[in-house]
Amino acid sequence: MPWALWVYDYRTNVHKTLKTKRLTHSDFDDFIRCYHERRETERFRRFSYTERDKLNLDIFWLRDDSLEDIDSLPEPDVLAAEIVENLEAALAQFRSVSLGLAGEEDD
Repeated sequence: MPWALWVYDYRTNVHKTLKTKRLTHSDFDDFIRCYHERRETERFRRFSYTERDKLNLDIFWLRDDSLEDIDSLPEPDVLAAEIVENLEAALAQFRSVSLGLAGEEDD
């Protein structure tokens, strides 16, 4: 049997943030259903090893609406706030890892 990779795309056209639009348990309901049924859907697809080039995991199949319809983009202040929030969260995570590697505790 050929190797297969099942991929669930929760990134495309889903706008969640770490602070204002957090993931909830119900956000995983569709993934859990798809995982148990192992049936392809719009967001859940199976890729066989022979369909992929040298195990490249840059896999895209859903169209990102924001790339097609500029009018659907959030206002610039909202985009800027989301970018700042994501950068601050990433910095906090890197700081925690750095402190852990140095043997210090994160306050």
